[in-house]
Amino acid sequence: MPLLELQDITKVYHLGDVEVNALVGVNLSIEEKEYVSIMGPSGSGKSTLLNIIGCLDLPSSGTYKLNDKHVESMNDMELSSSRNAMIGFVFQGFHLLSNLSALGNVELPLIYRGIPRNQRKELSEKALEKVGLKDRTKHLPTQLSGGQQQRVAIARALVTDPKLILADEPTGALDSHTGESIMHLFQELNNDLGVTIIQVTHDANVSEYGKKTFHMMDGKIEKIESNSGLIGGNR
Repeated sequence: MPLLELQDITKVYHLGDVEVNALVGVNLSIEEKEYVSIMGPSGSGKSTLLNIIGCLDLPSSGTYKLNDKHVESMNDMELSSSRNAMIGFVFQGFHLLSNLSALGNVELPLIYRGIPRNQRKELSEKALEKVGLKDRTKHLPTQLSGGQQQRVAIARALVTDPKLILADEPTGALDSHTGESIMHLFQELNNDLGVTIIQVTHDANVSEYGKKTFHMMDGKIEKIESNSGLIGGNR
């Protein structure tokens, strides 16, 4: 059974009298422990698709099953519950709170879950150790490099033990060398911990770290590529 499965997903936005078709009949199935990339130019629909996968938005039509539960019919509370239980997010801009240490930033999702302080600290320290920041727990974001800040963001995504990590342009704010180290970290998390990873990128080099790449254009998945080349697609 796939971890997530989307069938005939559409997303329509209404801007005054103008109707914008952001997604047009998207079909997508991803198994547990996969590492995939969604690639396309600006306006192709990849971020809209990631928002729907992440239960941040609902499709206009179609069906979306996450861990065998229908997402398209959920209310706001159910969407929030699914996000908290299943998904970790990594963003291009890090989204760290400047007044909190690395440890404090990683603890945030656990505070929302009502986890006791001592347990929060232990889990957060372990998450930071996994991303190579065991000696940076007390540092503020301003005292960390861009790559270290992204590692804190990844630790924050990991600390709730999610089945799925969604990364939106995770190397977009980093230089090429630092971006490469973040991609290697994603590979380790996927290979060693079995975390399912879906990353959105416009960078062909970044997309190759995934074991499969979904190419988007005009709200559709135009083709799917693996290391062996074209393996299918939908229009």
